[in-house]
Amino acid sequence: MKSKVSIISLGVKDLQASRKFYEDLGFELAVKENTDSIVFFKLRNEAMLLGLYPWDKLAEDAEVEAAGSGFRGMTIAHNESSPEAVDKVLDEAVNCGAKLVKPGKKVFWGGYSGYFADLDGHLWEVAHNPYMDLT
Repeated sequence: MKSKVSIISLGVKDLQASRKFYEDLGFELAVKENTDSIVFFKLRNEAMLLGLYPWDKLAEDAEVEAAGSGFRGMTIAHNESSPEAVDKVLDEAVNCGAKLVKPGKKVFWGGYSGYFADLDGHLWEVAHNPYMDLT
């Protein structure tokens, strides 16, 4: 299998509220049709999408139980060019309705990062890595 990711799908409790949250953060819709049942946003290279899908329907599609809480064993990362830019994105996310989980701070690996949780608790790390340019 060739290493690539095409779509990251997040199960959400309220599709329209989550759509608004990500649009308020500046995400651009990839597909403008059928947004009552699923929403796709373009990611940086436009060859990859972020999908929002009703939580119970996504669990059903994967044939797993929809119930679950706590840490899900996964985070999504967004890199920025400086610690100040990290703090700005964290503030912007909170202003759009996110919960600040960890304020931006220097971390053990030499960078700077913080975390927010979206409306459904999906964890986003916002980071500056001084060792590589991922912006």
